[in-house]
Amino acid sequence: MSVLTRDEAQARAEFLDVHHYTVDLDLTTGDETFGSRTAVRFTARTDGDTFVELKPAELRAVTLDGQPLDTAALDGNRLPLENLTAGEHELTVDAVMRYSRTGEGMHRFTDPTDGETYVYTQLFLDDIQRVFAAFDQPDLKSVFDVSVTAPEGWQVLANGITEDLGAGRWRAATTPLISTYLVAVAAGPWHSVRTEHRGLPFGIHCRRSLAPHLDTDADEILDITRALYDRYHEKFQEPYPFDSYDQAFVPEFNAGAMENPGLVTFRDDFVFRSAVTDTERQTRAMVIAHEMAHMWFGDLVTLKWWDDIWLNESFAEYMGYQTTLEATRFTQPWVEFGVTRKSWGYDADQRPSTHPVAPESVDDTAAALLNFDGISYAKGASALRQLVAWLGEKDFLAGINVHFERHRFGNATLADFIDSLASATERDVPAWADAWLRTTGVDKLTPRLTTADGKRVLTIEQKGSRPHRVTAGLYDHDLTEEGRLTLRERVGLDVPQTAPQPLGKRPALLLLNDGDLTYAKVRFDPESFETLRTSLSGLPDPLTRAVVWNALRDAVRDGELPPAAYLETARAHLPLETDLALVEGVLAFAGTHVADRYLTPDERPAALATLRSLCRDLLRRTEDGDNPGLRLVAVRHFIDVAAQPDTIAAWLADGTVPGGPELDPELRWRILGRLAVLGATDETAIAAELERDPSANGQEGAARCRAALPDPEAKRRAWESMFATDDLSNYLFKATAQGFWQPEQADLVQEYVPRYYDEAVAVSARRGPAIATAAGAWAFPHHAVDPENLALGRACLRDADPVPALRRKLTDELDDLARALRVREGRGDIP
Repeated sequence: MSVLTRDEAQARAEFLDVHHYTVDLDLTTGDETFGSRTAVRFTARTDGDTFVELKPAELRAVTLDGQPLDTAALDGNRLPLENLTAGEHELTVDAVMRYSRTGEGMHRFTDPTDGETYVYTQLFLDDIQRVFAAFDQPDLKSVFDVSVTAPEGWQVLANGITEDLGAGRWRAATTPLISTYLVAVAAGPWHSVRTEHRGLPFGIHCRRSLAPHLDTDADEILDITRALYDRYHEKFQEPYPFDSYDQAFVPEFNAGAMENPGLVTFRDDFVFRSAVTDTERQTRAMVIAHEMAHMWFGDLVTLKWWDDIWLNESFAEYMGYQTTLEATRFTQPWVEFGVTRKSWGYDADQRPSTHPVAPESVDDTAAALLNFDGISYAKGASALRQLVAWLGEKDFLAGINVHFERHRFGNATLADFIDSLASATERDVPAWADAWLRTTGVDKLTPRLTTADGKRVLTIEQKGSRPHRVTAGLYDHDLTEEGRLTLRERVGLDVPQTAPQPLGKRPALLLLNDGDLTYAKVRFDPESFETLRTSLSGLPDPLTRAVVWNALRDAVRDGELPPAAYLETARAHLPLETDLALVEGVLAFAGTHVADRYLTPDERPAALATLRSLCRDLLRRTEDGDNPGLRLVAVRHFIDVAAQPDTIAAWLADGTVPGGPELDPELRWRILGRLAVLGATDETAIAAELERDPSANGQEGAARCRAALPDPEAKRRAWESMFATDDLSNYLFKATAQGFWQPEQADLVQEYVPRYYDEAVAVSARRGPAIATAAGAWAFPHHAVDPENLALGRACLRDADPVPALRRKLTDELDDLARALRVREGRGDIP
């Protein structure tokens, strides 16, 4: 499939003005394909040639201004429109399109629980051509009229309010001007909960088999939606621009959610069928907030070309966290951001694939798709948080509202955004943008405490060039409670400094970036580091502790802190931690990075023993039932690091953890997966569990368990299902890959390591970007931290010509592998 280049998009936008699409989809034609008829009215500004995109199974007929065109002229995904005259034209296209099982285009899913079928569109970034013919680029906005023929008993959702016309026919209200990638349809026998707010129809929808779980949380989801909607209307002068607000939780969704105007789609993992922590509920609220922010920034005002994707994602990421804090019961979303999302950005920004938040140029759609990463989301949101700290929230929001007013229902660029912000302040916003948005890499800030003229002063040593507005937290030992630290004061500083900062009496701990308002790695002076070894858990604010844990994580990755020292610190302080996001984040890094990658195979058993001991402490601390979320985190991680099957096998047999919780499906599959890794279960037990839980999640759990069995035949079957056939859906591919590689089974799977690269290249070329991404992210042999694996991967990048999505993932994974090798070697100051 040809990718669209920036130059082609610019030329086509100058040539065309697209007025209206009439789209008619027939979902009653079978399990493999659906009917797609499109009429597009557009104006050519001059005489000339152009093309329209579509990727059909069969192109039945095409007319231009009533005259038939040769369907054989379709070249890949491009249908040429030649010898156009200046003026208005109408193109009609009648095609048969394929359903997808990879979450791209029109995805089709049959629920194994009840046999019901659902379809939904995911058209971002350039997959509208998998559903109907279109001039597929973001700055050719148009009005859409969509009609759907669906099986009896189905409900059709779309960008606008839908009307049931009878006999399976549905019609959606005409959209305002939107970009092609934002068109959305979701059809099936949905379970729906509907309400109104401020006169606007609200709805939440899921598969029928998930109805009891959605109903349990419906009040919470809708209350959060209403609160966020009201808060955004306090922030933004422009009212919500669409006629309804539906949120559909759909199966096998690749992303977290998608901001289709009026019909946001979410992965249906957010309909919780098993116990979750309050942090996971907070994450769901944040994603709802993130997607609602897109209704203004992304949908009302849309990027002109994909080099400004950060304008969508960074803004929604920042607003999602901030507005969750302001409008909901959740008080610590920025802690979760700091310990999980921000580290995603830091890691991405130190790889060879790094790029500016706002790159100077993105040449084509394939390159654009690669930039949906920790930089566009987490680093960009961090930059905006720093901008708000520097600019002030009042001026920031004033500039945003200018932006909405100037560009409503249109497209905008970085220059437009900066100009809107600059109109609301006297500060030099363009200079800030050049320093923060056009540069790569992570600055590092290190405090130097010295004495000058008899006074103790702070000098901040900066590695990097960005300006930072930071807070230095000064903490003293609490004289009444051992191990507790008290805040003396927070000192606001600009970096680079114009002069050293006087401090007075030396604090026990000096913490740069206290409050986490900038994006930079921070380090500690020796005395502060010694204080943290004994008193980290005594810091009063969880956001402060998040900054510290992130700094320790960075120091491990950079070779400045031994991995074993990180584990010792976690062992000492995590049993006293109260914030669930911190406990989860530290345990995840300690398990998947420190134990599995940064320590050698000989050192790993002792590391797992340390983590088991830590989890036991958390379990003992939560025996009174006061903190079920913390107990759930401890149970999950104890399962993951179990080295012997006896304890967790007894839990599975009893159906409960002593003292709780009772085992729900997620915990049962988690235990069975670990027992599979340890060779303490078999196919009979897996099949019995699948009979007990035949849901889609159960199918994924069974695939994961089967792939994890330490048996050569089980490994062969799992491998062939991923790479020799194209039968697995995106979710089943991921589940199988998650089970396949296990550090405990390194010898068993050694023969597959060299096979991985050639076969990942082949399956990615056959199945497209979604599977390529999964093959690179989940099927990569992470456990094989050795020079041989690194050499094989580098040869693949050099010689095998992987598709862009796989190339990007392999580049990142191999850089992480090289970093792990350097950490094992004890090399300090790893770049």
